[in-house]
Amino acid sequence: MALRCGIVGLPNVGKSTIFNALTESSVPSENYPFCTIEQHIGVVTLPDERLKKLDGIYKPEKVTPATVEFTDIAGLVRGANKGEGLGNQFLGQIRQVSAIIHVVRCFQDENITHVEGTIDPIRDAELIETELLLADLETINKNIIRLEKLVKKDKDAGRELDILLRLKEHSNEGNMARTFSVEKDDIDFIESLFLLTRKPILYVANVDEKEIMSSKRNDDIQRLFDYANNKHNFAIRLCGKVEQEISTLDSEEKIIFLKEYNLSEPGLNKLIHAGFNLLGLETYFTGGPTEVRAWTIKKGTNAPKAAGEIHTDFEKGFIKAEVIKYNDLIKFGSEIKVKDAGLSQLQGKEYIVKDGDCIYFHFNV
Repeated sequence: MALRCGIVGLPNVGKSTIFNALTESSVPSENYPFCTIEQHIGVVTLPDERLKKLDGIYKPEKVTPATVEFTDIAGLVRGANKGEGLGNQFLGQIRQVSAIIHVVRCFQDENITHVEGTIDPIRDAELIETELLLADLETINKNIIRLEKLVKKDKDAGRELDILLRLKEHSNEGNMARTFSVEKDDIDFIESLFLLTRKPILYVANVDEKEIMSSKRNDDIQRLFDYANNKHNFAIRLCGKVEQEISTLDSEEKIIFLKEYNLSEPGLNKLIHAGFNLLGLETYFTGGPTEVRAWTIKKGTNAPKAAGEIHTDFEKGFIKAEVIKYNDLIKFGSEIKVKDAGLSQLQGKEYIVKDGDCIYFHFNV
């Protein structure tokens, strides 16, 4: 299952700097708006210490981690929904992602211009969300006009029109589409609209070196975290400048550098994991002498669906899943010892796969 996160924000907030650090690439990052015009895509491995321990147990030929895809989208500006600053093009790119990583500038630097003139994280966050909301209202209105023409001929059109009229009222009050209550049978219709404000958002407070070393958030950053919480979203803080420097170091240098900044791990690890959690995803493992691999599934996925991530034949011909808990495997050191202890379980079609499960699927096609 692919996880694709779009990195958005105003111009000059550090989006491309963070993208470069994440993907170890060299997207231009300059002190002027719209330095990034074409979208850039990078695939990043999900940091997971469990894979190292599984590698030690299975000693496979290769280890394949889960991945996260990040897209660097050019800066949005006030009026983007009307096409300002190539807004239509950039909003279209956001429609293609599953989750939004919203970078908000929280650092002062007189050498880097701010398109709004001053540093104000809440204003900037609201500005971007307003543009997304206005774009959604345009989409909603176009579909209302379309359905009004069909309502006399199509029974489903009447139901869909009613949903959109309620959604329009909801959105006109400044509410995001993701907070709109809809019946289970109507979710597919809502999803077909590709509404921007239906996507979950992770706010990234891009701070300076002094702030990232502090264990306590300053008032502006705390307000951004509170804002995210009130919107039923998440927030983290990192220093793009520091992260880009860390990304160029070898393993030993990284450890020394992280200690200097009082960091237990690169902030980008938090960003990757937060993006993963944003969509309610989790990981299960398969292991053997050929390969140890992490597989990505939605939380609540049953065993046949999880097997289908490996190959559709696994789902079609599913018989049972042989499940070993990760902690048990680490404790006993091998599958044989776990089985001898009676801790390996055979599970059927109703079993809900848990994060960290080590699974061998039995199937017949």
